[in-house]
Amino acid sequence: MPRVKRGVNAIKKRRTILKLAKGYREVRHKHIKAAREAVIHSMTYSHRDRIVNKRNFRKLWIIRINAAARINGMTYSTLISGLKAAGAVIDRKVLAEIAVSDPKAFAKYVELAKNAVKA
Repeated sequence: MPRVKRGVNAIKKRRTILKLAKGYREVRHKHIKAAREAVIHSMTYSHRDRIVNKRNFRKLWIIRINAAARINGMTYSTLISGLKAAGAVIDRKVLAEIAVSDPKAFAKYVELAKNAVKA
C-alpha cells in the first residue's frame, strides 16, 4: 500500500480555522486549540441568534402595528382577524412598514378590517 502524506491537508484545516478566528482576542486567534473552541462556539451562537433575530423582528412589527391600529381606534388582534376575514393577504412586515411610512394607507386597511368584522 502506498504511503499517504497528510501534512498539506492538516495545515489547510488549521489555516481555515485561524482565518475564521481572525479578530478574536489574545490566544484565540493564534493558537489552534483555543481558536477551534472559539470558532465552534461562535458558529453555535450565530446559528441560534439568527433564529432569535427573526423572533425579535416579528415582535417589533407587532408592536408597530398595534400602536398604529390603536391610533385608528382598533386593537391588534381585531385588526389581524378582520384582515383575515376580509381576505387581505398582507404579512406583518409589510403592514408594519405601511403603518410607519404611510398612515393614510394603513387607515384604509383598518377600515377594511372594521367592515369585515362587522359583516
